[in-house]
Amino acid sequence: MPSISLKKPTVTYAKNGVGSYVLQCRKMVFHYCERGGSSRGMIEYLKKDLIPFAKANPEVEIMVKPRPSRHPCIRGWYLNGRDKVICVRKMKASEIGKVAEYIRDHSGQKATTRFKKPVISTTESVRGIWSAFHTQKHVI
Repeated sequence: MPSISLKKPTVTYAKNGVGSYVLQCRKMVFHYCERGGSSRGMIEYLKKDLIPFAKANPEVEIMVKPRPSRHPCIRGWYLNGRDKVICVRKMKASEIGKVAEYIRDHSGQKATTRFKKPVISTTESVRGIWSAFHTQKHVI
């Protein structure tokens, strides 16, 4: 008589980084002002370095939008629905390239404090520890 296994079949769950990696950044928008002095580095980056960056990252949608009378910024939208904006005013083209890579590689999750330690005191509270038995009975 053949043996029948009652165990559930082993199922593999997809995890990001195991087998393939899905980039979390889905869209990047480069805003700049055509006349503003703070946008010089951004205009230089757009002319020289943006096309190689876009060719190296075909999975990210890249848009360039002029924004008159505003500082330049790079905005990234992520798969979890969040966005991240970094102002790049008065930065050089090489610095803007590093910011663009940072936005591309970021996960889009909100920055949180992961290791929050509780406050530990060596002295007891002046008022004492609260208990429901310390209060008077309520009359309705």
